[in-house]
Amino acid sequence: MLTNNDDDIYCFRKELVERFISEGFKVLISCPYGEKFELMQGVEFIYDDPEIDRRGTNVVKDAKLLLHYFNLFRKHRPSVVLTYTAKPNIYGSFAAKALGIPVISNVTGFGSVIRKKSFTQKLVMTLFKIAYSFSACVMFQNSTNMKFAEETGLVKGEHKLIPGSGVNTKRYPSAPYPDGGNGIEGEKVVFNYIGRILHDKGVDDYISAAEIIKKKYPATEFNLLGFIEPTESHYEKDLKELEERGIVKYHGSQKDIKPFVTASHATIHPSTYGEGMSNVLLESASSARPIITTDNPGCMETLVDNVTGFMYHGGNVSELCEKIEKFLALDNEQRKEMGIKGREYIKENFSRNIVVQAYMDKINEVLN
Repeated sequence: MLTNNDDDIYCFRKELVERFISEGFKVLISCPYGEKFELMQGVEFIYDDPEIDRRGTNVVKDAKLLLHYFNLFRKHRPSVVLTYTAKPNIYGSFAAKALGIPVISNVTGFGSVIRKKSFTQKLVMTLFKIAYSFSACVMFQNSTNMKFAEETGLVKGEHKLIPGSGVNTKRYPSAPYPDGGNGIEGEKVVFNYIGRILHDKGVDDYISAAEIIKKKYPATEFNLLGFIEPTESHYEKDLKELEERGIVKYHGSQKDIKPFVTASHATIHPSTYGEGMSNVLLESASSARPIITTDNPGCMETLVDNVTGFMYHGGNVSELCEKIEKFLALDNEQRKEMGIKGREYIKENFSRNIVVQAYMDKINEVLN
């Protein structure tokens, strides 16, 4: 299993790893080290710590990653390789193809790359096209990305749609809903942003909305949880200044987000370009929290608008503020009911068991 972040393994693939082991497979995980691996100590797997420049375009570093994968596969001779995220998808597929090893790729989202018209974009899309041609199956996390890949010729072989990474609804049970006021007086109404501190994730929109809402609704709280991307280190200074002004509270990266979700009234996910499928939204909704998010791919699928949360046009801060005000206008019992309906929707449509079984079926088909 190849990916670029420890969150991807512990938060989204742990049940898949455990299923493989229970079926008698030995599992090798190639992923840069992160603290979430400390939470995987009870799971037996072979670990590889590659160096991945996730957002960089350094040709030498990428060539080293390709060679690393080639040597890794040549040493361990895996029966099948599973790839997640952009560079593992591309270079892992190239290395596996060279050694005749079957690959199953997972498109966790195209992000901003599909919107940027440049030489780099054309190169990346060409690399994707070649890599996916090597795959026994390409799994897509939302129908918009799959349709885009079909229409642009990125995939021509076997591919299928799965419900994101799914969510373990037992790991994220319904959490007791906190008391809350109207945002002006009484108990605070708490909102969370959970994710990387990154412009493409809509952090600036969240901050702008917080500044506007706090002026009119002082009994509100806007939290941010997640690590700051090294390429966007300016947020360190920005968030510190915003905290001093009482606009937001920055909590950094957290091993366990559940206490923050439990203490909140809603999760806001303002993704600018969309996701594969937003795990943050799946986990929040599974915890019976209403969600406010954009109409972008990988976000809009996670809610029923006006029933389990509110949806707005990505990038429109004014509309985001309108949805927050609409949420604040609800009484607390209505908010609680919205969260309950959200959990029911997630349990029915986004169980992680669906994803795990899809992988088992495909792997058994490939190996037999």
